[in-house]
Amino acid sequence: MPFQKVTPEKLSSTVVRQIEQLILRGILRPGERLPSERDLAERMDVSRPSLREAIADLAQRGLLVSRAGSGIFVADVLGSAFSPALVELFATHDEAVFDYIGFRRDIEGLAAERAATFGTETDLRLIDTIFGKMEAAHQKRDPSDEAQLDAEFHMAIIEASHNVVMLHMLRSMFDLLRQGVFYNRQMMFRNRMTRDQLMDQHRAINTAIQSRDAVAARAAVAAHMDYVEQAYHDQMRAEKHERIARQRLEHESSR
Repeated sequence: MPFQKVTPEKLSSTVVRQIEQLILRGILRPGERLPSERDLAERMDVSRPSLREAIADLAQRGLLVSRAGSGIFVADVLGSAFSPALVELFATHDEAVFDYIGFRRDIEGLAAERAATFGTETDLRLIDTIFGKMEAAHQKRDPSDEAQLDAEFHMAIIEASHNVVMLHMLRSMFDLLRQGVFYNRQMMFRNRMTRDQLMDQHRAINTAIQSRDAVAARAAVAAHMDYVEQAYHDQMRAEKHERIARQRLEHESSR
């Protein structure tokens, strides 16, 4: 017969499974510091030896990392998504930018569609809360906060899609975007007219998701990414024209 004796699960295994799920679901993020050993043991209602055993197991498997004098942190589990050589290629070839934008158009369109369909009321409230912060930041002269909230808004939609593979894959992509590997996001927010149009596009995405209109949500993301692509193309053209103009000026000055 295929039946086996049921053995009680060790407390440390239960702790391991809970922390694994929090990392898998994107609730605990790369680089995030865990509470102190005492606090975490109290929250999980386990002994500190059981907690230490679980943390040692997770650290051995590369999910947690201990930093002397600082504490226990979630490991940079996204760091291996792309090799340094490939990241360098992304940063030095313009075609990678347009492929990246096309990738985002397709995948984030799907994420918005899924968020409108499968997102919980709490998911939608979080998306709307972040959008509200974007509207407030939009009134400021400095676009830094708005640019940061833009990334948070898109990630909240991806989280609301409830697909953990999509979540971790796109987090790694957004991490490269924040590093300026593909293009300088801040540049897009420096022009007031561009900022206004981006805000309108994000409003359309949020409205569609809040209305649970999956088709409109996907279309709004596509329209947004089409605009980003055109804006980047225009920026490249302007930079090229500026280089030519500077060459002409230098030549004229040297005559």
